Amino acid sequence: MSEHGEIPDFHSLHPQPPKPGHTKLTWYEPAHRVQRIRIVLHTCECRHTVYELCTGAGQAFIRRTDRENGTVHETAWELTAVAQKTFSQILMGEAS
Repeated sequence: MSEHGEIPDFHSLHPQPPKPGHTKLTWYEPAHRVQRIRIVLHTCECRHTVYELCTGAGQAFIRRTDRENGTVHETAWELTAVAQKTFSQILMGEAS
């Protein structure tokens, strides 16, 4: 709380806007490959588009939810280290 008794706004990670020459990711319809998905990291809910780094069954992928048009897409399922790198690239504006 602040000194005035107000609860400050909390924001999570905000991705940078895509930089010139950024990598264009391929986005697919959700695969629903496993019963349980764990969200490891996510971007802030204050944006129209939210990205989530998800894991399940020993692999990982990135889910992109566009709340403005109600769509959900995901990257290909891959090694966790590869998906983590891709998530970092999205955050830095190097991929979208």
